[in-house]
Amino acid sequence: MLKFLIKSTTLALSIITVVLTFVPEAFFAKCKPLSCASDEVNVVLTRVFTFIAVLVLSLIINALYLHCRKSIRIKGSKYIIQIEYGDLFSISDSKKVIPFDECFTTSVGDSPADIKPSSICGQYLSKYPTLNMQALIDNVQLKPIKSKSKYLNKDRYESGKLVPNGDDLILAFAKLDKDGLGEFSSRDEFLDCLSLLWKEIDKYYGQKNVCIPILGSGLTRIGDTSPTQQELLDIIITSYKLSTRKIKPPCKLYIICKRHDDFSLNKIGESM
Repeated sequence: MLKFLIKSTTLALSIITVVLTFVPEAFFAKCKPLSCASDEVNVVLTRVFTFIAVLVLSLIINALYLHCRKSIRIKGSKYIIQIEYGDLFSISDSKKVIPFDECFTTSVGDSPADIKPSSICGQYLSKYPTLNMQALIDNVQLKPIKSKSKYLNKDRYESGKLVPNGDDLILAFAKLDKDGLGEFSSRDEFLDCLSLLWKEIDKYYGQKNVCIPILGSGLTRIGDTSPTQQELLDIIITSYKLSTRKIKPPCKLYIICKRHDDFSLNKIGESM
């Protein structure tokens, strides 16, 4: 709210400065808010009322802009992050990161260990029902890590590793507990996954934009808490800024968000 007021006031001051610079004093003298007052007093009052009117107009314009805004760009010296509302699968001419679990599970269903049909991974598997995940893994010679998954002692892969499938980058993401549910034991573990992901994207992006969802905003648990989509977005942005591996401009990292009542592009950075 404070940022909104500061920005609106700054805009109003800029406009009123231009008005006072180019509009002659004689114009303000023609207006007489108080007929019994002197011309000097009326000029001052007219200018004050003009500023108030411009400030109110600035507040309205700024509020409408923030309400209708669908994207925001964060630009640094060596990176561009574009955060926007949308559907990951509708983005064209970009690499897309598709989060799976650490075992690259491909069974879609309603049991606790199944991939949920409404998730990004579930939608992807529905789109490619004959996906041969093991062949893709073998093609990039990705080896499982030595320790097995807590779920059914399956082979698992390091969280953050990518397996290309055309322009899609399939991500080994959530670790699995004994019931097959996705989890990270701590925020640090989640950050380690992101750190490796940026390195993998740097290897595979091939001079194209890369789109990712807000990782962890589905059913994945992180530590003893469940961060909101707003908090997760701030964590992801901060992690990317601090990484030494970034997509080189003019290519961008796109973060695709879903609209939620407790989420707003205007609140980016407030949870950190």
